[in-house]
Amino acid sequence: MSFGLSGTAGLGRSGTQSSDYREPKWPANPQKSAPVCALNLANKESFGFLLTDERLWADGAVPPSRPAETRVNDGPDLTHVTLFWREGKHEDWLKFGKPMATRIVSRSERIESYAPGEVFALVRWASNDYGTIRSSLAIVRAVAPGEPVTPVAQVDPGGEVLLAVHGWPKVAQVFRLIDAIEASGIDPCEVAPDHWQHMHNRMAAREVPRDYSPTRHRAWLQRRVLLS
Repeated sequence: MSFGLSGTAGLGRSGTQSSDYREPKWPANPQKSAPVCALNLANKESFGFLLTDERLWADGAVPPSRPAETRVNDGPDLTHVTLFWREGKHEDWLKFGKPMATRIVSRSERIESYAPGEVFALVRWASNDYGTIRSSLAIVRAVAPGEPVTPVAQVDPGGEVLLAVHGWPKVAQVFRLIDAIEASGIDPCEVAPDHWQHMHNRMAAREVPRDYSPTRHRAWLQRRVLLS
């Protein structure tokens, strides 16, 4: 079985695939919430597989009910992202990202670690008996020690936030923009950071972001070589 870079089976370079961007489904409660469509997320295959499949546990070990530590290792340069999966209640996943290490903490929790400069997109969704209470997406650049850090929930020690949106319609809009970048043959992990900032500003102003073209991407790659 082949795996994408975010650990999912049979998916693209960032672990995503196209979808119609429907929200996760909260627990059914006819008296408190309206029925919704079935789960159909851009990275839904990674949920149960990454967090519950016993094949990921070495030597048949039983997943611990409580982690002894919260870090993959003690590397001071790494940024650690904690992901939770409690179906219909609290569901986190990475739209894209290239972790250098992943630790399965339990059947409902894993930690991914990113080197300085790596960019990832963290999606967080939660609900209660009345419906969705949080839908958010943050595109974050992992920073090196000494760089300015913005606090981000479930990201230790935080990072440089390039884009942040709240509410499922905006999250779905960013999904479509990311998928358009992938469709042009560009890995979203390698996109120029200022393009994500441009997208954030345009969306905040309720304007349409510019396309990220292969020409723009080649210019960024050349600039990155000069800056390195």
